[in-house]
Amino acid sequence: MSEIEFLELLSQNQGIIGKICSVYCNQREDYEDLFQEITYHAWKGYPSFRGEAKFSTWLYRIALNTAISSFRKRKPAIDLVSVLPDHITEQSIEAKEQKQQLLWAIKQLNEGERAIIAMYLDEMNYQEIAEIIGITENNVGVKVNRIKTKLHKILSHGNR
Repeated sequence: MSEIEFLELLSQNQGIIGKICSVYCNQREDYEDLFQEITYHAWKGYPSFRGEAKFSTWLYRIALNTAISSFRKRKPAIDLVSVLPDHITEQSIEAKEQKQQLLWAIKQLNEGERAIIAMYLDEMNYQEIAEIIGITENNVGVKVNRIKTKLHKILSHGNR
């Protein structure tokens, strides 16, 4: 397990960290701080990575635990308008607005719901999500459906 191997895996999976940071941070500086903190925790924990799960699954767990821990420490006020990551700039204005509204709605969820929906939106299957957060696949399905309903209510009420 070399530094080069770690950096290569991290580079291939940095989108995971970015998505988690987007869900848990409102300000660019907080995003960058959390990204760095997750990267640090991943590096620190890498020697114990046994390869029993995919690297991406392992990194999701590190990222979520770090974000949740960081969020609990800070208890930030949630801004109603957030800045999306740079990689979305190619999308149309309407698509940007929809993504911005969805991100705003996700930030209205509790931390557990945010974690689940972030993985779901990243196209992880129920088994992968269950493995990361330690619940059954069935329970993941129930939670995803409840979260979708909750997001729909948030978005349809136009609480912005």
